[in-house]
Amino acid sequence: MNTKKRSASPAAPFRAEPLWTPWIFLTPFLLTSGVFLFWPLSQSVLLAFQQTFGPRTTAWVGTSNFSFLLQDPLFWKALGNTTIFALGSVLVQLPLSLALAMLLNRPGLRGRTFFRLVFFSPALVGLVFVGLLFSLIFAPRTGLVNTTLHALIPAFNPEFPWLEVYVMPALILAALWLYMGFNMVYFLAALQNVPEELVEASSLDGAGPWQRFRHIVLPEILPVAAFVVLMSLLGSLQLFELPFVLLSGGGGPDNRGLTIVMYLYQTGFVTGDLGYASAIGWVLALLMGVFAIGQRLAVRNQESH
Repeated sequence: MNTKKRSASPAAPFRAEPLWTPWIFLTPFLLTSGVFLFWPLSQSVLLAFQQTFGPRTTAWVGTSNFSFLLQDPLFWKALGNTTIFALGSVLVQLPLSLALAMLLNRPGLRGRTFFRLVFFSPALVGLVFVGLLFSLIFAPRTGLVNTTLHALIPAFNPEFPWLEVYVMPALILAALWLYMGFNMVYFLAALQNVPEELVEASSLDGAGPWQRFRHIVLPEILPVAAFVVLMSLLGSLQLFELPFVLLSGGGGPDNRGLTIVMYLYQTGFVTGDLGYASAIGWVLALLMGVFAIGQRLAVRNQESH
């Protein structure tokens, strides 16, 4: 019997990689971010404290841009319009999206996949197309709204200018048609993750539909709902393409359709004052940051309870 033991093979020596190896892989990302992100951001910070007369002539004005912004009636008009649109998105669009998701989440509903596709499809066409479409729908005399109302009510004026009288409701309605199905998908995914046994148990205990929704469904979908609310608010603050196309590049009569980003565009690229436009942009970024932090704190506080 061979009792000779095999000698263990010596372990291979550990070879440390050079410290500069990770930087080789990070260099493309750092260069791209520096050229297209950090450099423009740093320049926009400097521009916010300057007054520009075209791209080549600038003058340092300190905080004058921000002081003027606080007294600028057009800025407050744009902020008010944007706030109204944001409230319309949150208080009208999201409840309808949730109701539509709950309707399509009912068990036994026939054609569920087809209806989901139909309601989601407007999100695929884009803001520019929706702006052009609703500009035709609300057009005087030849628009779908005027021709339909005139056919139903002959006394109705077919020349009624919807986009001059009801600018903000038209914007909210166009955004509702575009985004209701998109937000429905988020709510539908959240509803499908609600435990069925909890809903059935509460039903056996005598809870009605509203009680089941309030005490079972709503707490389960709250994180997704908070995310959708935040995305709707941030998207509303950045509203530009839809009113720009729908109102033919302007803010409508008495600037009733002027938004913050539209005012930024007009100031920076039409008037040529890039400094004041940068100040508007940084104030907008501050507002978006406040909403994001507030949403995070609210969700964390709700989860702790």
